[in-house]
Amino acid sequence: MQDTGNGLAQIIGRFAVQLIIQYQPNSFIVRTLDALQKCRTPALGGHIERCECCKRERTTYNSCRNRHCPKCQAAKQAFWVEDRMKDALAVKYFHVVFTAPHELNELCMTNSEWFYNAMFQCAWHTLQGFGYSHYGVGSGAICILHTWGQNLSLHPHIHCLVPAAGLTLKGNLKRITRHGKYLYPQAMLGPVFRGKLLGKVKWYLSAKGLPAAYQPMINLLYAKNWVVDVEPSFASPVHIVKYLSQYTHRVAITNQRIQQIDKGGVTFQMKDYADHSKQKPIHLEGVEFLRRFCMHILPKRFVRIRYFGILSSKMKCAFKPETLKPVPVAVKETPQDRLKRLLQFDVYQCPYCKKRQDATHRSSTQNTCAIQSALSATVRNKNLMYR
Repeated sequence: MQDTGNGLAQIIGRFAVQLIIQYQPNSFIVRTLDALQKCRTPALGGHIERCECCKRERTTYNSCRNRHCPKCQAAKQAFWVEDRMKDALAVKYFHVVFTAPHELNELCMTNSEWFYNAMFQCAWHTLQGFGYSHYGVGSGAICILHTWGQNLSLHPHIHCLVPAAGLTLKGNLKRITRHGKYLYPQAMLGPVFRGKLLGKVKWYLSAKGLPAAYQPMINLLYAKNWVVDVEPSFASPVHIVKYLSQYTHRVAITNQRIQQIDKGGVTFQMKDYADHSKQKPIHLEGVEFLRRFCMHILPKRFVRIRYFGILSSKMKCAFKPETLKPVPVAVKETPQDRLKRLLQFDVYQCPYCKKRQDATHRSSTQNTCAIQSALSATVRNKNLMYR
């Protein structure tokens, strides 16, 4: 089907050309915007489905499957949750959030891939070190990178799912935490994470020959109190995995938050955490909205969900921990059947007569090669040094 109404694709169609001319983003960002604009439109082609019962037809257009697209994440999220539930340890889990101060945003913009990798390494090394020093075990974590705030500003932070268990030197799985209420001292996590991340920042600046220019900022960050948020343990791994799934395949902004698109710009909803999390409208110019959105397009092939320690694939193969009982599923299950079981959405059900059957698929008569968006035409004609 073809989506209509207010949405990110419509914003890209209106303001992307101005963004390219004004800011000249790199080719990967432009291709990402182009894919998001064409998602579920005739530009990506599609197929016609004909119901053998009521004889009615409908046209279904292909999705872009881009990880930054707000339309293409539901199935991936559901599959991820089920996969994590199958190998979840039968222990309590804690939710830990590592946040980089906004003073480092300028450095992040210069080399986002290096900065995000450094955040992953420092967050995991902090958790790993506390596991050894406090409990004498090798712990684990699932880490998920987010880069945005509610107003689409740059706000890099990493959500970590940490099990209350670790692997001893003898290779045995040991439960940790005192009475299951506390993981690590929260006041100690911030300074350790600060020291590790700023150490990498100083090494990076020295390699670039820029330590003197950023020394005042480094001194300010060392004097600043870094807060690492540690939330209490959840009742069971089922609850924490489902809770964390809200963060796994989330994009910078969903179409549901976008309220109005006009010549003046974009109005969307934001949650004001400073005012008791009240929902408030915010208005941005169209080009400024896209500029902020592009800050959250991750580098090409960058991995934003990472598994460390006993939750990594290598360690899970080395020992057989006590896990939850997997959800019984059929031995052979197609993605369509799995989608129906998890989301109660049947792709084989006719939207008119509501009967389930294998529809007859035919290629669309639309000449997709002749369809070019204004964004694609601008990239081709302007040739803004993307090669």
